[in-house]
Amino acid sequence: MLKGRSWDDWIAQYAQSHQNPWNRLTHTFGIPMIVVSIALALLALVWPGLWPWAAGLFVLGWALQFIGHAIEGKPPEFFRDWRFLLVGTRWWWAKITGRI
Repeated sequence: MLKGRSWDDWIAQYAQSHQNPWNRLTHTFGIPMIVVSIALALLALVWPGLWPWAAGLFVLGWALQFIGHAIEGKPPEFFRDWRFLLVGTRWWWAKITGRI
């Protein structure tokens, strides 16, 4: 699945295309919003009242991603390779834990 590359290699490439501080900031908030929205969507299968929260967080999280890329002037990495949808979450975790 990782094309023989380590997670560190993928994260380094992702970080390279996310250099603008505003883009990094939008991703710092947008990525966890998307992750939480997916979890809420799954919970909404049992508690339907969560759908508006899941949808709102999902849309807002993605809006932040695309705003950041508009500022950066580069397309999202996942346009080239879908695996970057997973790498973004790993990049966020590395950023939060001080690894990058």
